[in-house]
Amino acid sequence: MKIRSTAVVLSLLASLLALAVPLGAQDKPQENPPAMGSPEMEAAMMKAMTPGEPQKRLARLAGDWTFVNQMWMAPGAPPAESTGTMHGEVLLGGRYVEHTWKGNFMGMPFEGRGTDGYDNVGKQYVASWIDNMGTGIMYSTGTCDDAGKVCTYTGDVWDPTTGKKSTMKSVITWVDDNTFTNEMYGNDPTGKEMKMMEITAKRK
Repeated sequence: MKIRSTAVVLSLLASLLALAVPLGAQDKPQENPPAMGSPEMEAAMMKAMTPGEPQKRLARLAGDWTFVNQMWMAPGAPPAESTGTMHGEVLLGGRYVEHTWKGNFMGMPFEGRGTDGYDNVGKQYVASWIDNMGTGIMYSTGTCDDAGKVCTYTGDVWDPTTGKKSTMKSVITWVDDNTFTNEMYGNDPTGKEMKMMEITAKRK
């Protein structure tokens, strides 16, 4: 249980990429797409590549942060607590934000890196995550409420004890521009959803 929970919970940190931005309705595919090199195609490409309000909100992760982490290894068990730091940077003209997390998990040094973006074409938030507790890359997608304060991300992670994929959920709540929480959920041994981790991050 300890090995499974550690790998699953740490992989959930990819959800920290999520920021509170509402999603618009996805455009319907065009029956007759514009021809190569046409003004219509150029306009579509510009729309796809231009950062907007979602990317601006993602940029809130930039800067230096401290965090407190609580981890539950089993339903009803008291949480283990740890602390750490995070540094975020905006990349490629404001299109993405990259963040590096450092701390101590389960008595071991931990480092993880995530990259977050908002796909203008797909109309959804996208995130990737890697860390020193595994060798895979986690990919997740998310949506946000209209107020831009609560985002819910989901992604799949490989369970090292079963060799199967397990779906994870992360709920990010922005208290203000300098404070956010991230509640992460997975499945307990019976398959029932349980809260596995909660991070509270504050800007330095």
